[in-house]
Amino acid sequence: MNFAGTFKISTPSDTEIQISRDFAAPRELVFDAFTQPELLKRWLSGPPGWSFVVCEVDLRVGGAYRFVWRGPDGTEMGLGGVHREIARPERVVSTQLYDQDWTGGEAIGTLLLTEKDGVTRSTNTIRYQSKEARDGALASGMDQGMAAGYDRLEELLPALQVEDRS
Repeated sequence: MNFAGTFKISTPSDTEIQISRDFAAPRELVFDAFTQPELLKRWLSGPPGWSFVVCEVDLRVGGAYRFVWRGPDGTEMGLGGVHREIARPERVVSTQLYDQDWTGGEAIGTLLLTEKDGVTRSTNTIRYQSKEARDGALASGMDQGMAAGYDRLEELLPALQVEDRS
């Protein structure tokens, strides 16, 4: 079953972007895919031609994470933050700040996972410091990059369900 058509991006307020997508997998597995470096490396690889060169996650309240992607011309894009709230397997709240700070300062991301009949919906709400920052993020093409990443995650989840991950 393919849920690519469930990818939605909206603007619930002047400072927020909300991205949602359904996955045919248990919520615990989707939570792991969003929070464990060895799984993130398998789907959050960035736009075509880019590589995921740094993926560090200290999954605890107050723990930091850092992601760095490298483009075909050597350009790097880094993102990091601190986890403010973790409620496994349903919610993670974290700060996020790009190295180039193209979004006008620190944003707050809230990942919410809900499951019904074996389908997990991820809802990621990002609150920026201003409408201009939100609009800048929207204009960056983030929707296309996130949709491609979520497609890769959907392809990965069936394999994870059969792997021995103990």
